[in-house]
Amino acid sequence: MLTSSRTGALSLSLSLSLSLTHTHTVAEGARRRVNLRVHVTLISPREAEYYEEDVGGEYPATAMALARVWNYCVPLAVIAVACVMRTAHCQAVQAENVTVLEGGTAQISCRLQNYDGSIVVIQNPRRQTLFFNGTRALKDDRYQMMLFTPRLVRITLTNVSVFDEGGYFCQLYTDATHHQVATLSVLVPPETPAVEVKQEAVEGGEVELTCVSPRSKPAAALRWMRNGKEIPGVVSQQDNGKTFSVSSTIRIPVERKDNGAALSCEAVHPALSGEKRVRHYRLDVYFAPTVRILPPSGILREGDSLSLTCSVTGNPLPRNIQWSKINDTLPERAEISGPNLQISRLSQSHNGTYLCQAQNNFGRAADHYTLLVYDNVSLATTAPPTPSTTQLITSHPAAPSFLTPSSASDPEDPSAVVETHSAVPYAVIGGVLALLVFTVICVLIVTIWCSVRQKGSYRTREPILAWY
Repeated sequence: MLTSSRTGALSLSLSLSLSLTHTHTVAEGARRRVNLRVHVTLISPREAEYYEEDVGGEYPATAMALARVWNYCVPLAVIAVACVMRTAHCQAVQAENVTVLEGGTAQISCRLQNYDGSIVVIQNPRRQTLFFNGTRALKDDRYQMMLFTPRLVRITLTNVSVFDEGGYFCQLYTDATHHQVATLSVLVPPETPAVEVKQEAVEGGEVELTCVSPRSKPAAALRWMRNGKEIPGVVSQQDNGKTFSVSSTIRIPVERKDNGAALSCEAVHPALSGEKRVRHYRLDVYFAPTVRILPPSGILREGDSLSLTCSVTGNPLPRNIQWSKINDTLPERAEISGPNLQISRLSQSHNGTYLCQAQNNFGRAADHYTLLVYDNVSLATTAPPTPSTTQLITSHPAAPSFLTPSSASDPEDPSAVVETHSAVPYAVIGGVLALLVFTVICVLIVTIWCSVRQKGSYRTREPILAWY
């Protein structure tokens, strides 16, 4: 509306520039665009007076035409502006973040609101266009367009690697560009960890064990376990760019009894969904060998056979076991088969001490056995020697007794019975003699003490009698 400057009102001419876009699809699939432009210009009071003076104070035909445009076009322009602004504000795009395991398939989705057919572009983290309105733009067969609707656009990425993670852009091109970023995160689960031994475990020393998980994302958590209890370790972590390597080191003292002890290293990671990757390990403790000769039972006579077994332990287990006879050579009829020594048809010439020896890289050990073969005639007529001269003498403290119960109670073995009964009187006589000696000593001590005391009492009374 235009008013005269004489009334003091502001003369106004509005120029509004509006672009209203209306798109519809016709039968042929073409699209038509209709643009409406309305110009509104502000006119100052001085410019209004100029127009009045030019027309002699009366409204010219031009002013009347502008008034008609204002009255009819401005309402239409305001409605058009409201529609355009409503459309521009309501069209939007939303993106969803995705987390996937390495090697898996990721689904990247872009949700649209009030989509009117505008251009939709999807770009990777390097800002390379993957799809343009549903059409492939990047030649990478791992990317596939799975869905393109007015509400949802979805693509898939197969065989995902850590180099694919980052922000994927969902862009909607209208009068104002809208975009959202879908963040792709890639998890790398750890493999079964490995155990490294830096030095050999030797009896009496320490062993250092390192559990290594070379690749994971995020970094895996490692822990050592033994008999259901955790062993604290020193953890180190290294950043390899996209992934991490983790190690856990423990140092434990070891003894012979620890050989073969079971330990385990566990790897825990969010990608394993509560499961664990476990590496089992058994301690390998090295120690010097031990040797023990297992002797036969009973008494050996001429004509009997001797069989000795050399029991050897050690780590590593000695491969060569040596049999020998002290101060002599082995009999001709001696046969050696690994840890076993056999001598057939024994005679008194075989008497002597036999030695078994074993050796490894960490020490050596030996055990001996003294053989005493009895003559059949002497066994029948005379009593056998005392136990100190029996055939079994070994260096191992846990060696069997000289006479086994079975041989002492066997009625068919008269020699064993004779040896058993001959040993009892010696023990009884020795006990009686010891008791007698102890009694005599006690009597002597009491007698001497009594005599000394009595003599002292006499001496103390003599001065008293003299005074009287």
